[in-house]
Amino acid sequence: MSAALSCALSTTDGLATVALSGDLVYGRDDGLLGVVDQALATRAAVVVLDCAGLTHCDSHGLSTLLAAHHRASAAGATLTVRNPPAVLDRLLRRTNTHLHLTGDTPAR
Repeated sequence: MSAALSCALSTTDGLATVALSGDLVYGRDDGLLGVVDQALATRAAVVVLDCAGLTHCDSHGLSTLLAAHHRASAAGATLTVRNPPAVLDRLLRRTNTHLHLTGDTPAR
């Protein structure tokens, strides 16, 4: 059984950080896009998704991350994924979305 996704939003001076924990998988992504919308409503120029607490991410979770990135871009903000755990890092590399979502070139 997968762990429920938890999203904790904090904002400071144009920076919104969303700390994620649990599983970002089909049926368990409740609320992430809503929290990103809340972050954007604060007029944050940068939204950081801190994924250090994620335990699993499937293709649906990746789709949710890409949708969040799209929403931020449409609002004129930058969204970046930080601290991806190994399971997410592998998924980002295999789908060639690492640079797009993290802004970092993955180490080989």
